[in-house]
Amino acid sequence: MQLSTLLPLLALLATSTPTLASTHRRHSAKAVDHARAVGRLATAVERRQPVGEVAKPKRKVVRKRGTTCRAKTTASSEAQAAATTTSQAAATAAETSSTWVEPAENYTNGTNTSQAAQDSSSATSTSAAAAATTSASSNSTSTTGQYTPNGKKAGIAGGDAYDQCEDYIGWWYDWSANPSGHSGTPIAVPMLWGAGTVDSTDASRLSVFEAITTAPQYIMGFEEPDCSTWGSANIDVSTAAGLWNSLIGPFKAKGSTLISPSMCHQAAEQYIGWLASFEKQISVSWDITNIHVNKNNMDGVKADIDYYWNTFGKPIWVTEFACVDDSTDFVPCTDQSEINTYINEIVALFEADERVHAYAYSNGDGLGDVWPMYKNGALSESGQTYVTAISNVQH
Repeated sequence: MQLSTLLPLLALLATSTPTLASTHRRHSAKAVDHARAVGRLATAVERRQPVGEVAKPKRKVVRKRGTTCRAKTTASSEAQAAATTTSQAAATAAETSSTWVEPAENYTNGTNTSQAAQDSSSATSTSAAAAATTSASSNSTSTTGQYTPNGKKAGIAGGDAYDQCEDYIGWWYDWSANPSGHSGTPIAVPMLWGAGTVDSTDASRLSVFEAITTAPQYIMGFEEPDCSTWGSANIDVSTAAGLWNSLIGPFKAKGSTLISPSMCHQAAEQYIGWLASFEKQISVSWDITNIHVNKNNMDGVKADIDYYWNTFGKPIWVTEFACVDDSTDFVPCTDQSEINTYINEIVALFEADERVHAYAYSNGDGLGDVWPMYKNGALSESGQTYVTAISNVQH
């Protein structure tokens, strides 16, 4: 090649080499930045918290039958509820993951452009998939098996509407140690209501429970022991743990499925800590977490379920639910249209949520004149709405 031809080529090469090197450095920097971003995403998914965001403090007020419990400021339910999206994270670990929380939070990950990013995404996906497998396994008996009586989630708290509901419920209870007055397929669930110290009825229930010799299929422990209001058992943790260890725990070895005490404070129990302390003091743990839901919107219902699922990780029974505005006080719903909508929505929610294995319409006192499902010897409109809703899901 002639020198006159070679010199322009050498000049061109000398000019382009820094540009190529610079381009390579920019792409390498982008790859490193992306790898770091994916690493942050992996950490966020593991913590179930939106990337780059810090959970905002939230103040919550809960009222239960005359007592207001103002919760301490703490991390918002958005970060806690995000843990319920484990199965979604397994399917979309490298794309988008979201949770129902109001408003919904989104986690977004871009396209992998480096081996480091791919490795990070793979590790996240593997971890999420394992968690999802565990969750699916624990929920395998959501509609059949030992956690859902007769394969029907629906039940009633209180036996006065039993005859009208019998064909559509799998279980019932009446807050006593020996539910009686009805026979049929629905399973009667005995309960140790309290420590026998509240009144004569409480003392009688304790005596009847102590006389049980044959292990029942299910046993429920303590009616709202974390509150001192009317209708609640009001038991300190150590006393309740002692009674559980001596009277309830031994039935597990005999084949009974144990249902935890119910909490008066709903999701605000996280600030009280009664059930968490109780769990540490008992020798035999419960099989099913028992919760009460007094809300008038589905976001509130979901928040209650999420807290107990995320904290204790066990199948859930909602042994009482009612339409109540508890945002600032305990105010039962009185509008029939609102109640009818609420019943249809909450039944659909419970039936679709695999964490909930059973639920019961509360027909207890203190819920106003419109909510009770049975009045004057017949189903009320609210009761008929419930029967229609649960019958529809079974056809």
